[in-house]
Amino acid sequence: MLNRQLDLDLMFRALADPTRRAILERLSQGPASVSELAKPLPMSLPGVVQHLHILAQAAVITTTKTGRTRICKIDPAALALIEKWIDDRRRGPGRPPGAQAGNAGNTAPHFTN
Repeated sequence: MLNRQLDLDLMFRALADPTRRAILERLSQGPASVSELAKPLPMSLPGVVQHLHILAQAAVITTTKTGRTRICKIDPAALALIEKWIDDRRRGPGRPPGAQAGNAGNTAPHFTN
């Protein structure tokens, strides 16, 4: 359980940055090289590489090197873990998978012991 929580913490921290979310948005269209990912971003290539490193450490993306080109792609298993965590919270305690929480429109925080 602790490992899963640490994994989620790293993933959410990685997704907290708008540049990294933009990179993931591009990767949702398919694999891309580092230079392709860097092209539309207003930063240096080393800056993009640093963002990719954070995404890779969080296991949100995987990279492979072919010759001199590093190709990045989204790791679907990581997104599934995030999606499951969100879905579990949306469903609420004791509800079966696929059930909706009754107070979906309520945005006020609610904590139980």
